[in-house]
Amino acid sequence: MSLRATPVPAAPPASRPAPVICLAGPTGAGKTAAALLLAEALDGEVINADSRQVYADFPLITAQPSPEERARCGHHLYGFLPATQKISAGQWAEQAAARARQLLARGRTPLLVGGTGLYFQTLLRGIAQIPPVDPAIAARLQARLEAEGAPALHGELAAADPAYAARIHPHDRQRIGRALEVLEGTGRPFSWWHANAMSPPLCRGPLLVLNADLAWLEPRLARRLDLMLAAGALDEARQALSRCDDPAAPGWSGIGAAEALAHLQGRISLEQCRSLWLRNTRAYAKRQLTWFRARAEAIFLPPDDPAAVLAQARRHWAC
Repeated sequence: MSLRATPVPAAPPASRPAPVICLAGPTGAGKTAAALLLAEALDGEVINADSRQVYADFPLITAQPSPEERARCGHHLYGFLPATQKISAGQWAEQAAARARQLLARGRTPLLVGGTGLYFQTLLRGIAQIPPVDPAIAARLQARLEAEGAPALHGELAAADPAYAARIHPHDRQRIGRALEVLEGTGRPFSWWHANAMSPPLCRGPLLVLNADLAWLEPRLARRLDLMLAAGALDEARQALSRCDDPAAPGWSGIGAAEALAHLQGRISLEQCRSLWLRNTRAYAKRQLTWFRARAEAIFLPPDDPAAVLAQARRHWAC
């Protein structure tokens, strides 16, 4: 039986997780190309699972699928947010699961594709059901992050919640602020909520991971960055700046956007911009690899073997 003949299961009742195929891996590993092959073989459509590719102002900088790639199959949840707006993993998961059910109802295979590990975890395992926290707490912590810097508050988090602090980067302002906000607002650390108050998973399915190591990735990341710059990444950032000039806006916090903004504001040269962008991209890829390799459910596949990806998708789809 060919993959194209593989039946697509009907959308299950809302009380049961929706079947999906998840395709993950570090930035630059070739997820888009692999996803298009899966989509064509499985009558599928792609749902974005990357926290940076949700922003409308940065299609080039965040390596969103090109118009030509999008024309090959349906694509969802790409470029739908302004730079001023943020989205939580839980909000994304609800939207992604809703899109997956819509696709299943139309006889299409939902393909969740991206590199944000927390998105996949939230979708497949559920999310901590944390009660609302007083917005004044978040505002005060954001002011402290601005004044004292993320590493200082990461140190506070490490003392209060070492398990969660060890999982996030000392410069990850958003997650540091959120964890401290939850700790102060609820009296319990983030790690407690994740261990004791999880919602049911919204979807089920294989987590296929393109296991590209750094030695394989590095020259490809450098080449991709040069292509982005040649294609107008700085012009894209300049246009985004005309719509949102707040450097603290969520859309500007991503790799590439932050470095381009620093250059446009005259804080670093173009050469420094490229060097810092590449260094930060490499570091991010390393963190992604570490995260996915710690997932017991991950099915690791070579990044340059599409036949292996197709075979695993066929083996695990809707089991």
